[in-house]
Amino acid sequence: MSEWEFLYEMRDAGYSADEIAEAAANGYAPWEYFDEDVLNDAAIPLGNTNPYPNSGAILPKREILADLLQSAEAYFELTGRYLQIWGELGELYAETEFGLIRHQNPHQAGSDGFIGKKLTEVKTISPENDSKQVKVKMQGNFQQLLIIKIDGDFNFSGKLIDRDKLQKLSGAYLGGKI
Repeated sequence: MSEWEFLYEMRDAGYSADEIAEAAANGYAPWEYFDEDVLNDAAIPLGNTNPYPNSGAILPKREILADLLQSAEAYFELTGRYLQIWGELGELYAETEFGLIRHQNPHQAGSDGFIGKKLTEVKTISPENDSKQVKVKMQGNFQQLLIIKIDGDFNFSGKLIDRDKLQKLSGAYLGGKI
């Protein structure tokens, strides 16, 4: 099989044109990076091997997230100021708790990665923001939006919304609420 024949397999398997374009742009088939059964239960018990080898293990990422949160809390207690790392914390949380597989290119426009077979945009609401709503550009190449809210006690909550359920806002924006 040639290295690009997986694109035809994706079409035959029912992937959308956007998903096929994403795979062609990055040079990989989504099933090389995740397994549907694992994504339905993203927690990986100790001793298990990583089911998606190119995305990094979930357990070490949970440990890193815990370390970053501890540092962010200590910094806040010391200075009364928040570290401005909310987007990265939200995406790391999305990886560990929702099974987000990030794009190989961290600057990929339009989405942050895949959850299941769907292109997903992640938006994080920081403790400095009392709003429960986010807005995203309509032109973004995503099929679902994951909103992560981090409260003042550094607790996380998240809500996954299909694109067609987002509210049309003024201008070229869509909105969603957690």
